[in-house]
Amino acid sequence: MGENLAHAYLRRSGWLILDRNWRCRHGEIDLVGLDGGTVVICEVRTRQGRRAGTPLESVTPAKVRRLRLLAGLWVRARGARPGSIRIDVVGVEVGAHGDRPVITHVRGVE
Repeated sequence: MGENLAHAYLRRSGWLILDRNWRCRHGEIDLVGLDGGTVVICEVRTRQGRRAGTPLESVTPAKVRRLRLLAGLWVRARGARPGSIRIDVVGVEVGAHGDRPVITHVRGVE
């Protein structure tokens, strides 16, 4: 559900979605999009409540390193020649009582 909400949010933000759930032997990229002229590798994290922290807090430096590796592999696999590549995280918090989901988008995670 979180990925579907993130996908819709990014499309409404003007992104062209190039890939969803792209996989290779090193891992998976949730969403790959085009934001202007920038290819964006997007990690989506969904949480119900904050007992285990916010969705964004769950993205560790090791995960960001893996996303960088996957970004290069995606570019090679697609034969793309992007002007620039960025890594974003979209956090989706789903309320326990049917509240409206809260989407947080962090651009340029390092």
